[in-house]
Amino acid sequence: MMLTILFLAIPELAAELEPSSTQMLWIIDIYGFLMAGLLVTMGTLGDRIGHRRLLTAGAAVFAVVSLIAANTSDPGLMILWRAMLGVAAATQMPATLGLIFTTFADARQRAIAVGVWAAGISVGTGLGPVVGGALLEAFSWRAAFLVGVPVMLVVAIGALLLLSDHRNPAAGRPDVFSVALSLATLLPIVYGVKELAKDDALAVALASIAIGMAFGVWFVVRQLRLPEPLLDVRLFANRTVSGALGVFLLAATALGGVYLLFTQYLQLVEGLSPLRAGLWVLPGAALLVLVSTLSPVLVRHIRPGYLIAAGLVVQVIGYLMLTQVDSVGGLPLLVAGFMVLYPAVAPSMALTTNLVVGSVPPQKAGAASGLATTCSDLGISLGIAVIGSIGAAVYRAGTAGALPAGLPRETAEAARDSLDGAVSAAPGLPADLGAALLVPAREAFTSGLNTAAVTAAVIAAVAAALALLKLRHIPPTGRPQPTE
Repeated sequence: MMLTILFLAIPELAAELEPSSTQMLWIIDIYGFLMAGLLVTMGTLGDRIGHRRLLTAGAAVFAVVSLIAANTSDPGLMILWRAMLGVAAATQMPATLGLIFTTFADARQRAIAVGVWAAGISVGTGLGPVVGGALLEAFSWRAAFLVGVPVMLVVAIGALLLLSDHRNPAAGRPDVFSVALSLATLLPIVYGVKELAKDDALAVALASIAIGMAFGVWFVVRQLRLPEPLLDVRLFANRTVSGALGVFLLAATALGGVYLLFTQYLQLVEGLSPLRAGLWVLPGAALLVLVSTLSPVLVRHIRPGYLIAAGLVVQVIGYLMLTQVDSVGGLPLLVAGFMVLYPAVAPSMALTTNLVVGSVPPQKAGAASGLATTCSDLGISLGIAVIGSIGAAVYRAGTAGALPAGLPRETAEAARDSLDGAVSAAPGLPADLGAALLVPAREAFTSGLNTAAVTAAVIAAVAAALALLKLRHIPPTGRPQPTE
């Protein structure tokens, strides 16, 4: 829920904190990047100290930092607190998946349990915009952080009362230097991708990406030499593991950026209140929960690779529908396209996780679950960074020379930077000038959404082809499984 709850709070948060467009993107996705970068580490740590203990400690830290973030008024500090929330959040998914895989030894029961787990994530993802919208109607954007406090208190207390613990004393210690190398790989690459969207930052962007890739090579070499690596990169030689992770990463990347632009369109182009915008997300989220629950049942009779590929093809159709959305009267087609594409991600989410974690022994379930969930959160954050940057670049190109004359200099700069800036500035202008500002700004944003949807459709199509190529050998779960 916390991954998506800020999507609808962006306009109000931007108006009060006044971050730059780059700071705003970091506020949104630093959470997901640090969560993704630390999931494998936290999975290994959970194997060592116990998944219940890790779940409880992470929930307590999350509650405390949420209180601090809700009282922050500086955009730089907000990036810091969101980063810390991402670190705390990284404890949750490996711990829950690790407990599932040590509790359910039977493959069919485990598949259903993972399907329910994925449905729980779907509920949270879908509730994020709805809960965020309701809180924004009644309070302010700060409530989007405060809502995490009672939720995490329930998690911490409930884990102690209801869950049995499991740990593997023989599990290795997480290699701290490898953790640093993984973050040194990820963050410069993301920064470089964001800078590519700017006209005057090409050299800085390319240098940053090159630095991140160099650290990535160092990380891989170190993992191959360590007796107990943070990430066993040899695992990728297993075509089931590499195929499942690759498919899930691509599917999540396609969805991440489009999801963000979808929620912004509802508020900034259609002018809906946060609550009404959140309610438009709800039908697609309900279908996602249904498909997540049904996927483990269907896969008893259908090969997982075929079911995952079919879902991705449906996603491509949904993305192509979004390429036709207009800035005027585009709401019905926008919602219809979202209802087509959003549930179709469920087979990728529910089935690939089970394929990856089910391929390792139970004592390694935490580390494997961290690897699987890394692809989910990393993909969503990459989507926000890459596809969001593409949308931002198209917006800036569309507003160049299209804004009306007579705008104050600061207003024109804010409007060229983002649609948030244009919408925030319009009420302070004369009525005619404000309307003349919003028309080209909304048209440029919609063009960015259309271009982002094309990009997402291509990524989803590649993922579908990868699923057919790498996962078609896996039989339905109702038949005996091959050994790799």
